Amino acid sequence: MPDRIHLRPSGGYRKLRSFRVTEIIYDGTVSFCDRFIDKRSRTHDQMVQAARTGRQNIAEGSRAAATSSQTELRLVNVARASLDELLLDYEDYLRQRGLPMWAKDAPEALEVRAVGRTDEPTAEGYARWLEHPAPAVRANALICLIHQANYLLDHQVSSLEGAFVEGGGYSEQLAAARLARRRSGPSPTDPSDRSDPTDRSDAKPKAPACPLCGQPMILRTARKGPRAGSQFWGCSGYPQCKVTLRV
Repeated sequence: MPDRIHLRPSGGYRKLRSFRVTEIIYDGTVSFCDRFIDKRSRTHDQMVQAARTGRQNIAEGSRAAATSSQTELRLVNVARASLDELLLDYEDYLRQRGLPMWAKDAPEALEVRAVGRTDEPTAEGYARWLEHPAPAVRANALICLIHQANYLLDHQVSSLEGAFVEGGGYSEQLAAARLARRRSGPSPTDPSDRSDPTDRSDAKPKAPACPLCGQPMILRTARKGPRAGSQFWGCSGYPQCKVTLRV
């Protein structure tokens, strides 16, 4: 009998450090683009949209956490990709105009990163850079913030991957429970589970698709650990995809 299905905590994204940092990046990018990039240009819209997407997808992923770990993981990865796109835009801006780009260990960069180690990152804490009259100072400070946000999101993705493998959200738990019920025999209350006793098509369990990457799963046998000898479904994309499901 599978463990009872439960809803994971969801929402609460405003408490996430990654969300607070990306909100500062979004507001700083809007201000930067309005002042230093022609509003009629495509670059202006693309940079603002990339910054907004980075923030919004963290919030949407957090809201989806209760129902689907896969959806949350996908949205956080979209946020990470959007910030990478924005990072390139700022680097292009500096390079194409011959403006200096701070090295990772430059005093200015270290000063910006020092603010990021505070408990509550706020726009006010970065105002001296994000409201600076020189575009190079603003762009470099935002680059530092994007690196900080990417670092936070990398750790967030790693944590979400672990949560997904352990049990997932409601949708993944429901799918696993349904699969376990079908393997244990027909339910008297569910006509869809009843089958013809002469039908041998179910003699061997049908391999499900991996809920994360979509590849077919393979029936494996645990060789060690507390479940040694028991069977489980493992993704055929292993080791790139480590998703497992109970049989």
